[in-house]
Amino acid sequence: MTDLSTASTTPQPRSYPGINWIGVQTLYLREVRRFWKVGAQTVAGPVVTTLLYMLVFVVALQGTRPPLHGTPFPEFVAPGLIMMAMLNNAFANASSSLIQAKVMNTATDFLTPPLSPLELTIGFSLGAATRGLVVGIVTALCVMPFARLEVANLGLILWFGLLACLIMGMLGVFAGLWAQKFDQLAAVQNFVIMPMTFLSGTFYLVENLPEPFATISHFNPFFYLIDGFRAGFIGNAEGNLMIGVVMSGVLALFMAWACWAVFRSGWRLKT
Repeated sequence: MTDLSTASTTPQPRSYPGINWIGVQTLYLREVRRFWKVGAQTVAGPVVTTLLYMLVFVVALQGTRPPLHGTPFPEFVAPGLIMMAMLNNAFANASSSLIQAKVMNTATDFLTPPLSPLELTIGFSLGAATRGLVVGIVTALCVMPFARLEVANLGLILWFGLLACLIMGMLGVFAGLWAQKFDQLAAVQNFVIMPMTFLSGTFYLVENLPEPFATISHFNPFFYLIDGFRAGFIGNAEGNLMIGVVMSGVLALFMAWACWAVFRSGWRLKT
């Protein structure tokens, strides 16, 4: 007869909190397929818009714009236009996804499954970043006939390109949760995102602006994102690259925490 007091017992495995990677992958693929199904609008449209800018600022004004800090104008403006397309599309992906879910009452698609606030943050932000990066790569390939894009520092291109898309994707989460109607979301993009993008040195040197606008521009985070991204191509920056690197990293971490917090509270999503 076996002595139960001395019988070996199988230790019970301890449970650790983790990430539901299958759920994150499903949400991510949902976000990617959502914009890829209408690629003519979400990818081709921004590329055409950027090419029109190139035609106006480079082809139509050919020979009338002097080099900027020794960089020919086409090579100066092209990275800014690429980054502008990436910023706008990363923002649009997350914001439009959430406002559509609220208006069409399909938010249960991602609220009912066992997805934590962190997993929702990862899925939506990576989906938005993917759209921004895809648009950026396609746009860069299409502007090459108009500007000679040379890689001076691949690390800067990857750092600022990826973080810019993540930051704007998470900002799109806030806008999508805040907006109750599509016109409110359009107001954010037209009166906040677009002016900050255009006033960040996309087409000009910020130092040429009269005061106090030149100083104010250095408080615009878009300036550091575009300036750092451009420095990866042309080899020099107008602002302080170290400030740009640190600022973008801190801003990305703050936005990630803030997105986690709003998803956790269910702000304008569960109430």
